[in-house]
Amino acid sequence: MNSALPASPISATIPLDAPGVHHGHLHLPHSRDDSAYGAIMIPLSVIVNGDGPTVLLTGGNHGDEYHGPLALTKLVNGIDASEVTGRIIVVPYMNHPAFTGASRNSPIDGQNLNRVFPGSPTGSVTEKIADYMTRYLLPIADAVLDIHDGGKTLEFLPMAASHVMDNKEHEARNWNAALAFGAPFVTKLVELDMLGMWDAVVEDSGTPFLSTEMAGGGTTRPSSMQIVVDGVRNVLQHWGAMAGEPTPEPSTVLDIPEDNAYLISEDEGLLEWLVELGDDVAEGQPVARIYDTVKLGNPPIDVVATIDGVIAMRHFPGLVKMGDAIALLAVASP
Repeated sequence: MNSALPASPISATIPLDAPGVHHGHLHLPHSRDDSAYGAIMIPLSVIVNGDGPTVLLTGGNHGDEYHGPLALTKLVNGIDASEVTGRIIVVPYMNHPAFTGASRNSPIDGQNLNRVFPGSPTGSVTEKIADYMTRYLLPIADAVLDIHDGGKTLEFLPMAASHVMDNKEHEARNWNAALAFGAPFVTKLVELDMLGMWDAVVEDSGTPFLSTEMAGGGTTRPSSMQIVVDGVRNVLQHWGAMAGEPTPEPSTVLDIPEDNAYLISEDEGLLEWLVELGDDVAEGQPVARIYDTVKLGNPPIDVVATIDGVIAMRHFPGLVKMGDAIALLAVASP
């Protein structure tokens, strides 16, 4: 913990090291119009059994993503401490204000939790959450899994994701965890913007890290949920925090090029898809059309593939604005 900073106003209502299964909250004081001495209560579960690694599991980094919160809630509702070797700390709804508001960003301060790390103990509500995760939970974790999906505005092929890193030993370690997760697809994700991300803070600390992008559209599906539920157990076993050996299904490797991977809209209007998520496309092939919704009679504008590849992610709502990411293209390894 950085001693130059004030202590976090957040405190855990349960011990973080007591044997057994404990359910409680992270208590964040928050004075507001309807509760002068109110607080934000972020659900927290801790499972401890014997000696072993500490694994931190997080979901709800964005409040409109539901695969992580649901999978982690199911995990802690059914887990027995005897299955655990060491300690599992679970924060299923990390940005709880955003989750309760069904929004990507917090309705309290308008901030995106996954863009304000490492946060501040004296900042906004979202910055205080980021600070507590960074200074109090990350230092005691031996590995971190942060579960994402596309939320309300994106839809992904179900994938486990690591990153290209300067430290190739750490890159290989995280890649092995991604393979152990056992999603249908696995990739080293190229982010549009890493500044302020939980991913970057964890990786910069040297702690093993794994993320996912799992479907989306602001909902869950039985098939994608089963992938996450199985994947969480697999990676806990891979990291040695749960008894047994992982049994991952084979994954197709998706390579994401550094350039031209994202199709960014230069127009706005009504989006017509010409291909499906997961389809193979060729460079120059129209993948979508954008129709003018203000003046009728104007021809639609084609959005074309910039490389030969596969549609790994697509914009989910029917309307698109200038600057929106319409699609992510990747190349499937043979």
